[in-house]
Amino acid sequence: MQYLAQCLVLLAALVAIDAAPGYAAAAGTLTVAQQPVTDEKAVFATVESISVVPARSRIGGTVVQLSVREGDRVAAGQAIATIGDEKLVLQMKSLDAQIEALQAQANQAQLDFTRTEGLVERGILPRVKLDEQRTALNVADNGLRAKTAERAVINEQLNQGQVLAPADGRVLKRLITVGSVVLAGDPIVTVAQQNFKLRLRVPERHARFLKAGDKVRVDGAELAGEASKWGVIDLVYPQIEEGRVIADATVEGLGEYFVGDRLRVWISGGTRPAFVVPSSYVTTRFGIDYVRLRKGDDTIDVPVQRGRDMPTPALPDGLEILSGIRTGDQLVQQ
Repeated sequence: MQYLAQCLVLLAALVAIDAAPGYAAAAGTLTVAQQPVTDEKAVFATVESISVVPARSRIGGTVVQLSVREGDRVAAGQAIATIGDEKLVLQMKSLDAQIEALQAQANQAQLDFTRTEGLVERGILPRVKLDEQRTALNVADNGLRAKTAERAVINEQLNQGQVLAPADGRVLKRLITVGSVVLAGDPIVTVAQQNFKLRLRVPERHARFLKAGDKVRVDGAELAGEASKWGVIDLVYPQIEEGRVIADATVEGLGEYFVGDRLRVWISGGTRPAFVVPSSYVTTRFGIDYVRLRKGDDTIDVPVQRGRDMPTPALPDGLEILSGIRTGDQLVQQ
């Protein structure tokens, strides 16, 4: 029995030796090489609209309806308020009465012209009477058309009592309430256009590193636990205000945040060579960081000095290694 147990132990050892090289070969490997990395500087930026435009009244009067409030989304051309003017209503009623009178005159002029035309054809009346009736009919028709056009103008003014949203976006502030008296051109609400920008204010000593097309990273800690977001600088303003350079960046998803929200953003502060590896290749034991190196057919654990996280779009879990590895080393994923 003792001899059988020794044989089983020896067999297990041989199996382990055969399996070890196969595991190392199957494990993921990485060749260490220096690469240029961007030194990031933390700055604060604010979420701002591309432009804030007011929705203005086109006529004067009293606000009789207001259908939006702060924070509501609106579409371009959407009616957001109604302004009523009693004078326009009275003018409309007066014009309706005048149009009815002119319509009656035009009908009578048409009857007189038809009757006179028949009498002239029979030779009872001279042709000059027909010309007079034709002129009276034309005057009545033109007067009716003029009053109808004047009524259309008043009707259009009433229609302009609808205050329309000037662009797609979100209502930032409501400036009046129902019952307020406004004049033509008075702002009713302010609307922030829907596509938001990230406005950075960078100290001027970093201005030479900032240019359009650079990538910026919004810290994930600022996004309620979400992953970091990447954006691109669209415009760097040429004027320095209070020792700061202003730049606009486009970042996907900013339309869901509050206007004026402050976020911490990492921008480029220059480049330098460094070793960056995926964090999955580094393990920590008893407070010391290790990587596993391949030396021929064997692997050894080597202590390294960890730097700061360096996520990139291609390597989201990138980690800088300050010492312990060199170019050409083969790292084995643990």
